[in-house]
Amino acid sequence: MATEQRKPHVLVVDDDIELALTYEELLHAHGYQASTAANGNEALKLVLNGGIDAIICDLRMPELSGDLFYQEVGRVRPELLKRFIFFTANADNPLYESFLKSLAVPIISKPATVGRVLEKLASVLANPAPAAA
Repeated sequence: MATEQRKPHVLVVDDDIELALTYEELLHAHGYQASTAANGNEALKLVLNGGIDAIICDLRMPELSGDLFYQEVGRVRPELLKRFIFFTANADNPLYESFLKSLAVPIISKPATVGRVLEKLASVLANPAPAAA
């Protein structure tokens, strides 16, 4: 009897709740588990609970912005840093310019096609799996 393989769990972090929920539905339709968080603080709680395999994250959000959330994840689950995708309309904002240039993760400008997001997601999931928390 074959055992069922666990679907990768993707966390979508965006203060645009409609967009986050849309991506959650699209990810489910493409065979992923998915969760959403409206800001970095909510997302950090989910990361600490474990089971997250990849993160699609906006930059500009209330409470804890994407850049600061990325730094916090680096402290608590550094293995996840290779499995980030920044999905933002602020890629050319001078406030985030040096941060984004320092990263070795995909950065997708909004709006983007679902196909592009899924392609980048497959790419980051090809990195070695995060250790179980």
